Amino acid sequence: MTMLTEKQRLLAALSKQPADRPPVICPGGMMNAAIVDVMNSSNQTLPAAHSDAVLMANLAYAVHNHTGFENFGLPFCMTVEAELLGSEIDLGTFTCEPKISREVFSSATQVEYKDISTILTAGRIPVVCQAASILSTEYPDIPVIGSLTGPVSTAASIIDPIPFLKDLRKNAPAAHRVFDYVTGLLIGFAHKLIDHGATVIAIGDPTATGEILGPKLFNEYAVTYINKLIAAVQHRNVPVIVHICGNLNSVKPLIASLKANAISTDAIVNLKQLKAEFPQLTTMGNISTYLLEYGPPEKVALQARNLLAQGIDIIAPACGLSTSSALANIQAMTHTVKGIQANERT
Repeated sequence: MTMLTEKQRLLAALSKQPADRPPVICPGGMMNAAIVDVMNSSNQTLPAAHSDAVLMANLAYAVHNHTGFENFGLPFCMTVEAELLGSEIDLGTFTCEPKISREVFSSATQVEYKDISTILTAGRIPVVCQAASILSTEYPDIPVIGSLTGPVSTAASIIDPIPFLKDLRKNAPAAHRVFDYVTGLLIGFAHKLIDHGATVIAIGDPTATGEILGPKLFNEYAVTYINKLIAAVQHRNVPVIVHICGNLNSVKPLIASLKANAISTDAIVNLKQLKAEFPQLTTMGNISTYLLEYGPPEKVALQARNLLAQGIDIIAPACGLSTSSALANIQAMTHTVKGIQANERT
């Protein structure tokens, strides 16, 4: 088979088409690969790149160039949406990712509903979109992945999470109104990213787990609103990756209800078994981020080979990388997937 470009390879995997090998990627957002080793080597650094489109594009290119991941992943955090909706954000430091300092609302009934089309012109949306445009224009053969914070996590980023999780049970109408609102924002953000050259949209929703929600609420909220977002993206003929954190056992029967083009999972999940139980799924993951942080490279390479042997469709970290992850460990992962021998590694 003719060797494919990185974009062709990822799109082939997401559309269940033959490819020369599985792609190896890291989508950005909650699965951010802007590690300290890359920033030190490239002199492209955070937190400055969170707020400057050229710096963001340069850092995304440096991540691609140094790690071997076969994509650009934007943005480098999960706070863009919450900031737009009014929560207080700490943009972090060179070694610490951004976080939410304070949610803007105390409960679902307190949420103020603003015009989404106006919100989408504010905050860091233009920065992320311009960075996507720069990368997609300059490097057309490399896929740009626009990473969104999923509906459950976005809602829990603007409302104090403990009262909000209670609202899911005790005040479902108010909770559904919040989810409609944040999902509308996410759809608008996704469409802007697509307009600026995003090849794929990735949704990371760490609050939407069976361990936090249980199967009933996972089905009522996570499946409903993630699928609404997926449908709006796929309507633009753009594929979607969804990452679900944690142990899937309590919600495993519902995973096939998600209409994503690929399902990414945490390291605790047996992807070989998941693939056997749901052969229709395109599976992605799930190299331990603990292993990627602490190594050694030989064990990382072994885990990558095992996933390849199991027929996993897309190889990726299992969740968000620590900023202190060793570049050598990440290169062991990407080079193994690409068939590069240890003595060829740079």
